[in-house]
Amino acid sequence: MSGTTGTDTRTSTRTSTRTSTPHVADSHELIRVHGARENNLRNVSIEIPKRRLTVFTGVSGSGKSSLVFDTIAAESQRLINETYSAFVQGFMPTLARPDVDVLDGLTTAIIVDQQRMGADPRSTVGTATDAHAMLRILYSRLGTPHIGSPKAFSFNVASVSGAGAVTLQRGGQTVKERREFSVTGGMCPRCEGRGSVTDIDLTRLYDEDKSLNEGALTVPGYKPGGWNHRLYAESGLFDPDKPIRTFTKRQLHDFLYREPTRMKIAGINMTYEGLVPRIRKSMLAKDREAMQPHIREFVDRAVTFTTCPDCDGTRLSETARSSKIRGISIADACAMQISDLAEWVRALDEPSVAPLLASLGSTLDSFVEIGLGYLSLDRPAGTLSGGEAQRTKMIRHLGSSLTDVTYVFDEPTAGLHPHDVRRMNDLLLRLRDKGNTVLVVEHKPEVIAIADHVVDLGPGAGTAGGTVCFEGTVAGLRASGTLTGRHLDDRASLKPTVRKPTGALEIRGATTHNLQGVDVDIPLGVLVVVTGVAGSGKSSLVHGSIPAEQGVVFVDQTPIRGSRRSNPATYTGLLDPIRKAFAKANGVKPALFSANSEGACPACNGAGVVYTDLGMMAGVATTCEECEGRRFDASVLEYRLGGRDISEVLEMPVTQAEEFFGDGEARTPAAHRILRNLADVGLGYLTLGQPLTTLSGGERQRLKLATHMAEKGGVYVLDEPTTGLHLADVEHLLGLLDRLVDAGKSVIVIEHHQAVMAHADWIVDLGPGAGHDGGRIVFEGTPAELVASRATLTGRHLAEYVVPDPRG
Repeated sequence: MSGTTGTDTRTSTRTSTRTSTPHVADSHELIRVHGARENNLRNVSIEIPKRRLTVFTGVSGSGKSSLVFDTIAAESQRLINETYSAFVQGFMPTLARPDVDVLDGLTTAIIVDQQRMGADPRSTVGTATDAHAMLRILYSRLGTPHIGSPKAFSFNVASVSGAGAVTLQRGGQTVKERREFSVTGGMCPRCEGRGSVTDIDLTRLYDEDKSLNEGALTVPGYKPGGWNHRLYAESGLFDPDKPIRTFTKRQLHDFLYREPTRMKIAGINMTYEGLVPRIRKSMLAKDREAMQPHIREFVDRAVTFTTCPDCDGTRLSETARSSKIRGISIADACAMQISDLAEWVRALDEPSVAPLLASLGSTLDSFVEIGLGYLSLDRPAGTLSGGEAQRTKMIRHLGSSLTDVTYVFDEPTAGLHPHDVRRMNDLLLRLRDKGNTVLVVEHKPEVIAIADHVVDLGPGAGTAGGTVCFEGTVAGLRASGTLTGRHLDDRASLKPTVRKPTGALEIRGATTHNLQGVDVDIPLGVLVVVTGVAGSGKSSLVHGSIPAEQGVVFVDQTPIRGSRRSNPATYTGLLDPIRKAFAKANGVKPALFSANSEGACPACNGAGVVYTDLGMMAGVATTCEECEGRRFDASVLEYRLGGRDISEVLEMPVTQAEEFFGDGEARTPAAHRILRNLADVGLGYLTLGQPLTTLSGGERQRLKLATHMAEKGGVYVLDEPTTGLHLADVEHLLGLLDRLVDAGKSVIVIEHHQAVMAHADWIVDLGPGAGHDGGRIVFEGTPAELVASRATLTGRHLAEYVVPDPRG
């Protein structure tokens, strides 16, 4: 007893001492930001409590990411990089100091964003999380028959062997010895670890009924008269006037597959090569996204990807697949659903590898805990959605022993069903309760509700945003009267009447990924919402079963590619009609009005800024003195349209430009049409020349939607269009979807947001669970029928969300 009393006395003494005179180290309880001006921020000054959960909210484009990612997290990372030697910093990305007066009280920042994982064909969920590395070690220790080290189970390592003489210095003499080496890798030799092989459809390359001189080649850039065509027509290996189907076996081989051969063609020394290897090198070796549209279209038509027949898509050699643990090969283990694999690993009782089993089991359990138990380790990393990629990155932090770290999340609930949001909230609170500062950029009321501290930015977007509208508790936000506060308790009401379909899109026996022979009729001419928990098979049904033929426009979440020279005007094709209008009004070439072409300022090459590389230090960008940041040559700025020069037009917001090109001297219908689409998707505040690199995720997706709206599609398929949208903007989006349907389009939306579900004419609900527990249709009907039945998880959450009908 006395020992206990003594302990209590000592504790109380320490507590009272701490209370009366706090230690100086305990006075740094806040992250202070003063005078932040990054992107559209306007001298923002805030204080964020440490070891608390702070949620940043506000309309899309209000400055949330600029404050959290580009200011706080960026400076934390820059300061950590500066702790390394100048030599090491030379190999690291150079980060510029954010435009801010004071940043005080920063801790180490760990950023968990929604950047898609690399789409390299050899990158999988297993390789991205180290689970595959642990499995390889496990099989190299326990697999029977024993085939070698962990490399023998890696589809990134090829089996190689060789022999030869090596020269050694021994005892002052030069000695030659014969040495042999061999490396046993697990890569399938046929597909080189990719799991699929490419096949070229020869009928897409040429018309066998025509001769070369009649234009038999149908490959872009191989028209008669061009050098690509003359290479074959004038090679002398076959008669260019004979139809290709009459070629002998030898001639056809030379035409299609001949190895590179130097020969004189049309009096010039050239390298002749068969058509197939030539196309593989010139077109198939390039990144598909970087191709010109007509070449991409040709490649999509001519190239088919088929599962590798040797490894059956497992990527592994026959030797690697022959080694098993309890009848399961490493290929079987990677193909299992992770929740099942976790149980299998737990059942292995091998003291010799106990630490490895514990670590692997813990990683797999984290997948299940975070709601990704339906994935498999062999799933290509590039096929994960933004939300799935972010949660996969979270896995390595869940079991971490680090404390006093700042975790920064970008909409961690993206792609999550309302049922799964609760689980994500628990994880965020768990990270906070370990003594970490958690900063979350989020729009969902369910996440805002658990915040200890809320920072609301706005009041608008772009130049109308960038100020702090509210800082305090959730209760204070509700009473604040800000846009977020007013919409925080929004509830949707069901539509009294729904539209009647004009037809149906029939899907029969769909088996993509986890779909279990699904038969469903998707109504056309109405707004259809496909919903269900994450991993239930929504994307598999829509993207895998709806044929991507003429008339179907897919707007997915793949990020926009673009450099700092790209902007909304170049991305949407708006700059072409603007350049032509300027050229016509002034009687000069359209190329003069491009900052990437003839009209560029010679001092900065049209960039508007001059970059000075300072080696290991962050480079300095200074506004070009010649053009004062306007990017154009002075002579080009003398040409005007409607009283404005080209640089002034590019500085206009979309709404102002819409008026400018809609009427008067500058009237340009083609430009006005694109501008109206941009305004319709809620991007009226963007300036035409704003670099794409400064846009938020939500803005980029809506920019993509605006671009696709110009296409002549009959069916629009949207993948979670509310991602990155503020509560107030969801209403705007619903209006846009209504306009599309009323214009005679069919709109199919994959979505979790209850307001979109309530607004639908028809709902297709998949489930009941994820992975092999999903893949079935659990409900088809109107939102009112779903709410009335409450038979599914979606139905119960929607019923809680909607405003009760006063008529009962």
